[in-house]
Amino acid sequence: MLNKGDKVSVLDDAIDGVIVDIKGSDVIIETTDGFTLTFKSNELIKIGSSPMNFSFNKNHIISEKEVAKPNYINKEKKSKREIPAPEFDLHIEKLVKNHKSMSNYDILTTQMETAKRHIEFAIRNRIPKIVFIHGVGEGVLKSDLDFLLGRYDNVVFQDANYQKYGQGATEVYFKQNLK
Repeated sequence: MLNKGDKVSVLDDAIDGVIVDIKGSDVIIETTDGFTLTFKSNELIKIGSSPMNFSFNKNHIISEKEVAKPNYINKEKKSKREIPAPEFDLHIEKLVKNHKSMSNYDILTTQMETAKRHIEFAIRNRIPKIVFIHGVGEGVLKSDLDFLLGRYDNVVFQDANYQKYGQGATEVYFKQNLK
């Protein structure tokens, strides 16, 4: 869930910024360079461990500490450090608008390039875990994804939670170098 004031990074580009407005699925961010850009919410990932929420009043900004918090009890017991892993659906219909004219080779190449881009983004941004949804099918995408993941150092992968994803997903863990 993205909110105003959250620090975000664009998944397919080297752009970071802060959310200044949300209009439906469109999210407007102000980049670190001072530009205002609009993205879809599924193109962004929240970064930083403690985002600040700001409300804008005519002449000043009220920080999160000054805004009254709602009184509710979180029934779900989760660790404060537990953040859901980003999920990336590699089904071709989720990646391109018109895939009917694509050959099987082009489809697989597009899916693998997308997976590689997300892996490298996660490594660059020190994201500890991601999930690729690849489906069951004939297993060609899964085997190519396993081969790609095996080429990275400090990457461990396994089948994702069966109850949540069935057999069609792979969890990828990135071991962080402690320096």
